[in-house]
Amino acid sequence: MLICSAIYNGGLSLAYLGLGICIIGENLNAKRAILPSHGWLVLLFQGFTWMLLDIAVIIERPRLLHVTTTQLCSIATLFSGILCFSSPWVAIVDKKASINMVLNILSFPGAIMLLLCASQEHKYVETDLQISHYALNPSLKGEEASDIVENCSNDNVTPFSKAGFLSKMSFWWLNPLMKHGKDKILKEDEIPQLRQEDRAQACYLMFKEQLSKRKQKGTYDMPSMVLTASTGPLFLKAFIKVAEGKETFKYEGYTLAGMLFLVKSIYQKQLKLSNAAKVTHSPGQIMNYVTVDAYRIGLATFAALFVIILTVLATSPVAKLQHKYQTKLMVAQDKRLKAITEALANMKVLKLYAWEKHFKNVIQVLRKEEQEWILAVLLQKGYYLILFWSSPILVSVATFGACYFFGVPLSASNVFTFLASLRIVQEPIRIIPDVAGVFIEAKVSLTRILKFLEAPELQDRYAMQKCNDKELEQSILIKATEISWETNSAKAVLRNINLAVKPGEKVAICGEVGSGKSTLLAAILGEVPNIKGIVHVYGKRAYVSQTAWIQTGSIQENILFGSPMDSHRYQEVLRKCSLIKDLEMLPVGDQTEIGERGVTLSGGQKQRVQLARALYQDADVYLLDDPFSAVDAHTATSLFNEYVMEALSGKTVLLVTHQVDFLPAFDSILLIMSEGHVLKASTYDQLLASSQEFQNLVNAHNDTVGSQKHAKNASLQQSKTSTGEILKIGEEQLRLSIDQLIKKEERETGYTGLKPYIQYLSQSKGFLYFFLAAICHFIFLAGQLIQNYWLAAEIEVSSVSRVRLIAVYSGIGSIMVLFLLLRAISVVSLGFGASLSIFSTLLSSLFRAPMSFYDATPLGRILSRVASDMSVIDIDVACRLSIVLVSTMTAYSTYVILAILTWPVLFVIIPMVYLTVLLQRYYLASAKELMRTDGTTKSSLASHLAESIAGAMTIRAFGEEERYFSKNLELIDTNASPYFHGFSASEWLIQRLEIICAIVLSSLALATTLLHLGASASERLEQYMRIPSEAAEVVDGHQPTHNWPVVGQVKICDLKVRYRPNAPPVLQGISCIFEGGHKIGIVGRTGSGKTTLISALFRLVEPTEGKIIIDDIDISTIGLHDLRSRLGIIPQDPTLFSGSVRYNLDPLSKHTDQEMWEVLEKCQLREAIRKKEEGLDSLVTQDGSNWSMGQRQLFCLGRALLKRSRILVLDEATASIDNVTDSILQKTIRKEFACCTVINCRLIEYQL
Repeated sequence: MLICSAIYNGGLSLAYLGLGICIIGENLNAKRAILPSHGWLVLLFQGFTWMLLDIAVIIERPRLLHVTTTQLCSIATLFSGILCFSSPWVAIVDKKASINMVLNILSFPGAIMLLLCASQEHKYVETDLQISHYALNPSLKGEEASDIVENCSNDNVTPFSKAGFLSKMSFWWLNPLMKHGKDKILKEDEIPQLRQEDRAQACYLMFKEQLSKRKQKGTYDMPSMVLTASTGPLFLKAFIKVAEGKETFKYEGYTLAGMLFLVKSIYQKQLKLSNAAKVTHSPGQIMNYVTVDAYRIGLATFAALFVIILTVLATSPVAKLQHKYQTKLMVAQDKRLKAITEALANMKVLKLYAWEKHFKNVIQVLRKEEQEWILAVLLQKGYYLILFWSSPILVSVATFGACYFFGVPLSASNVFTFLASLRIVQEPIRIIPDVAGVFIEAKVSLTRILKFLEAPELQDRYAMQKCNDKELEQSILIKATEISWETNSAKAVLRNINLAVKPGEKVAICGEVGSGKSTLLAAILGEVPNIKGIVHVYGKRAYVSQTAWIQTGSIQENILFGSPMDSHRYQEVLRKCSLIKDLEMLPVGDQTEIGERGVTLSGGQKQRVQLARALYQDADVYLLDDPFSAVDAHTATSLFNEYVMEALSGKTVLLVTHQVDFLPAFDSILLIMSEGHVLKASTYDQLLASSQEFQNLVNAHNDTVGSQKHAKNASLQQSKTSTGEILKIGEEQLRLSIDQLIKKEERETGYTGLKPYIQYLSQSKGFLYFFLAAICHFIFLAGQLIQNYWLAAEIEVSSVSRVRLIAVYSGIGSIMVLFLLLRAISVVSLGFGASLSIFSTLLSSLFRAPMSFYDATPLGRILSRVASDMSVIDIDVACRLSIVLVSTMTAYSTYVILAILTWPVLFVIIPMVYLTVLLQRYYLASAKELMRTDGTTKSSLASHLAESIAGAMTIRAFGEEERYFSKNLELIDTNASPYFHGFSASEWLIQRLEIICAIVLSSLALATTLLHLGASASERLEQYMRIPSEAAEVVDGHQPTHNWPVVGQVKICDLKVRYRPNAPPVLQGISCIFEGGHKIGIVGRTGSGKTTLISALFRLVEPTEGKIIIDDIDISTIGLHDLRSRLGIIPQDPTLFSGSVRYNLDPLSKHTDQEMWEVLEKCQLREAIRKKEEGLDSLVTQDGSNWSMGQRQLFCLGRALLKRSRILVLDEATASIDNVTDSILQKTIRKEFACCTVINCRLIEYQL
């Protein structure tokens, strides 16, 4: 093909050049001049053009940019096609032919050959480039690179990648997918993947390449980099040359590429985010960047930029106002999402404390602030609606008035010619506000994302030494004068640290609560931003965090953590971590899905999975942050002996612990004091002999052991008064089976008809506002008809003066503008009312949902609805619904008028309408599923992001950033594929409608297509607006007295609990009595059901059989709020919320500052808070990350002391507190809760 093309087009170019030279020669001989030049100059230009194109195609090489050549060939083909078909016509009309005409006819086949050659070479060369680029890219691991190369040949790649010129131009390549969607419901795995060059990794690599070039030149500019990435030929670039007249679609492809880049850039950025930046950019905000901002930029049609510049200059003040409103709206949305994310993530704590109403009210207050800006944005859209819809009316009135004043005669011919011309341009004019609004939204979102991408990152993480030289003298070397989370040296956590740990040495780190033990480990991991000195770590690291982080997936996936399976080592790890017995209880063993955040596992089980993950990595340095605090004493001893002493023998181990029993086994003990100084670093015996502080620590532990012996004797006396016997709690079974734990995201299937629209309109008088908008537009259309009829009937009547003619016309126009105003008000009221109603219902549904819903639903799935889908409902759906209403009424009113005036047109209209309906149904079968899949895949992306944010420190510690980043890229591609094919499907439909129908009907179809996105959001929100609720918060007629419970007696009668109907019971027939004022210890192996019993007491899970009676009241007969608000608890996972110390102690504001200071004194927190300038107003960041784990547990104890409930439940209450503090707190609880019933689920603690 290439040779034939070269010979053919080479000869053609020479023929053109020869003919041009001949004409020049004839002119010189005949006229002694070469002018006029138009004949021979055109021929020479054609000859040179054909020759250059021919040469460009022949010498094409992989290093050249192929897009330019292909585009030029496309233009040449179009030009030669016009000449080819026009030349015979000219020959027929003029009745003469010429050599030029013959060459023009022959040029068309030559142009086609050039285009085919350029396209073919472009495709093959691009594939080679992709494979080599991925295979050689150093940022990818070898295994990942090979997978990407292998995917290049994947059969399930979009047909667009292999489509020819005509197929792309006609969207014929999409037909198989559309047919498949019509025949049966389209599933996610049946949607083709994107082309390799269009995937997220390709976009990211191109961005990195551009970034590297800019840095080398010293002109690093993030905004311009983003624009370069998002407007370059990355995505759908083949549509540039095939979609003639479809500029909007082309730029949509560009911005989709930018959207993909932004989403993955946000993900990678959050993996590097510094702690200071995390305070500014909360997880809820980061989620908003991905689910709203990045996709909003994707929807911005940059093709309209030129139109906006020309047409919106007159409305620039209004546009600036809209920009301000949009910015304020996004800030308010961030605040609301931050609060709702925090509440949903800690819903169990809110229910235990009966704080749901308070936190719901806080979110509603933030929502009211957001609603002010939602209303402002909607009013702005309404203003645009009035302005641009009324502009054709005002223009015509002004024009006719000007004609009258300047004496220009008005006749039927010039008036209706002008009106017809105005009618042509009025539709594009009306679209201007929508385009301008989208552009402004995109600009605001882009600014917000850029601000996030420019936030501070962790510095010098990779400057630490990571070598495997076994001959080194130190495994860890720290020489630092200050280690601080903040830049202010006065707030340094650790000072004057000189630590050298030899390979294979085991070091214990002890100290008071908040002394900086975890900070020391964080500094070794490179997480602390401000270190004055050096931190060197030699070898591979493994880290076990104090708060267990479990990823969604199976137990095996959590343990392997990306490493290949070694069966022998894997089984040995399970044995060392005491997991064998736990796995035997599970239906499918280590393949059991444990859910988001490990919801099906107890605290101890989650911690042991973490330990197994670290051990399986076979690292050189192990950093263990108090891993035994969440397990019972027997399991802790077993783990220490088998895990730390045996499995990690020969490994370097730094263990933070409060358990003094383990200390003699360590090579060295590091004692850190509250001032951040290392007091001593020596062996157990040496410290015991030389350090009074260490002696106090050991003595406090011995006192605790003594109290346990005393409690054992006391318990023998108390047991005689019990009327029942506590039955052995059976081993806790798995809550849900592997296929039912994490429910697959619910979505509608098939054609749902008008259901989503009815659901939307049923909110807050929606049908009334919709009906009013329809009436107003009907009157507007009638006004248009009357205006035109008045002109047609009276313009040629001499008795009607021009003043009267224009006055009546203007009066009708004024009435039309009035009804446009009423229509806009109705649409704004519809949108704002629906937004209020839907969010209120959604929020109530989420806060009333049982804990089983949160156990089975990933947080990211919920957040995608309250962020992305809610944003669509807030701003877009009402406007889109109005567009559909207007387009429908306009289209069919036009057909009615045509049918009345010229009835034979019905023979054309009826088949066209019927064919349009058939096409639209054919389209909707696939398009609806593509839109729904886009929503569910976006939820998966959001869930993965939320999980990665929570475990960022663990991911970085194990060096797994690249694997998680690759997973993120896969999820982006999975989400982008239905988006791409859904958008292509809409273009497929519009192109066919434009072929068979009038432009007004295709506009109707386009408007209906846009509405389906809003309908999908309405569907998804409706699913979470009808979640089965918990029992009533308050039961009228069954409310306990204000001082209930008085005695504090708890009777448990034949209690059986299961987590789902077909699951085995977790608690099997427990019967016992806890007498009022007694101190009860619930003992059992980790995972035996202790926490389940507490959940039943607080009715987080309802009993299957049996009942619990407190002071003669069956707790199942009273409201949940009445029950939970009367009980006190210190939960297993200490939770703090964003705000102040005061807010975290007393969020309901029921106590005075004096009471709080007294409680803080009793909790050993008074001094730590007094050191802070703000006192009770000191900052608490999200999840309390700026306070140590022990301090968080002390905060929870403070809440219990303030509440002073008659019944107090301690669930692992002081697991992370040192023995000295623990001993003091035991005495405090003995004194403060002497007359209360205390139920304790940790034997080693309060044996009172």
